[in-house]
Amino acid sequence: MIEYLARHLADPEPPPLDKPWAAQSLSQGAAGVALLHIERAHTGTGTWRQAHRWITSATTGEVSAADTSSLYLGVPAIAFVLRAAAGSSERYSHALATIDRSVTDLAHRRTAAALDRIRRGDLPTFREYDIFSGLTGIGTHLLQRDPAAPALEGVLAYFVALTHPLRHEGQTVPGWWVGHDQYTRTSAHYPHGHSNQGAAHGITGPLMLLAQAMRRGVSVDGQGEAVATICAWLDQWQQIGTAGAWWPECIPLTDLRTRRTSQTGPARPSWCYGTPRIARALQLAAIATHDDDRRRRAEKHLIDCLSDSTQLARLTDAGLCHGWAGVYQTTWRAAQDATDPILRAALPRLASALLDTASNGTPTGPGFLEGDTGTALALITAARDAAPLSGWDSCLLID
Repeated sequence: MIEYLARHLADPEPPPLDKPWAAQSLSQGAAGVALLHIERAHTGTGTWRQAHRWITSATTGEVSAADTSSLYLGVPAIAFVLRAAAGSSERYSHALATIDRSVTDLAHRRTAAALDRIRRGDLPTFREYDIFSGLTGIGTHLLQRDPAAPALEGVLAYFVALTHPLRHEGQTVPGWWVGHDQYTRTSAHYPHGHSNQGAAHGITGPLMLLAQAMRRGVSVDGQGEAVATICAWLDQWQQIGTAGAWWPECIPLTDLRTRRTSQTGPARPSWCYGTPRIARALQLAAIATHDDDRRRRAEKHLIDCLSDSTQLARLTDAGLCHGWAGVYQTTWRAAQDATDPILRAALPRLASALLDTASNGTPTGPGFLEGDTGTALALITAARDAAPLSGWDSCLLID
């Protein structure tokens, strides 16, 4: 199946004329597909010539360094791809040195703007802090590329500040409370905004960045307290069902006031919002803070979720964001750190489900997050039973 998908993704195509920026997209464009060919080149199953074709396709034209660029689009996305290709070699070193300066400048500008917003007491948006568009994603690349960078220190200090509470509509809300719905729109369902618990857009992403940095010995004043604040929030909203723990995807103001979730049960167990990603975040936080009890609980939450056929039946595609590839890759990473061997024992079953869905599902396109590229990358992990040599899954913050 991996070879089939790789052949299907062999030849880059130019981006649509009305979307010239699309090639720079890690989610949907050539930048994301390049990660598959880079990983295959590292493992010796593909060639660097093939990888370079996709990298060239992703960098044809002007690469955006505007304040809207992020880990998944523009300068940081290209920097991430080049770092994945370089590994410990000098490959693309000149291009990386050039683009590093642009990423650093972007991080400083966006951190300064975010801190100004906090000083004004305004609410943030997903675009300020999430992994796709915001400072979580930029910080993730900086942590991998240059952990000692002052730019990363600024990003981490911002996330410490983000955990300080705000006042909104006469209510104390967490500092990551946004004034829109989960699609960044004004919505009748969320007229006063919400707290998002997910990994893609919510507070779980910043928690993983803070924990990953601490685990690597990188911290700023207040970072431990920030991790504790987010963990306490997730503890507060943890629900216990017949199949174990789960978390509501969103907390609107009405739920905050009543301290009860209006969500009736666990949703799809995906990377972007589901229990697997939150459990991995709590496991990483526990490792970073040497909390063995939390670590064991987090691993049990993941095991319980993976044992619940009702939740797993909601996975209907093979992709990283919403499907089996994301569940497999997240579980594989969690299993490497787990104190309980049951997690590792679950991997063959998850790999089989991923392969079956990829083989029998409807085509989803070439994309990294929701398409064949991400599926193929997770299948490579399953086939090798080893960490990606390119570190591609660090852009999911699960590594």
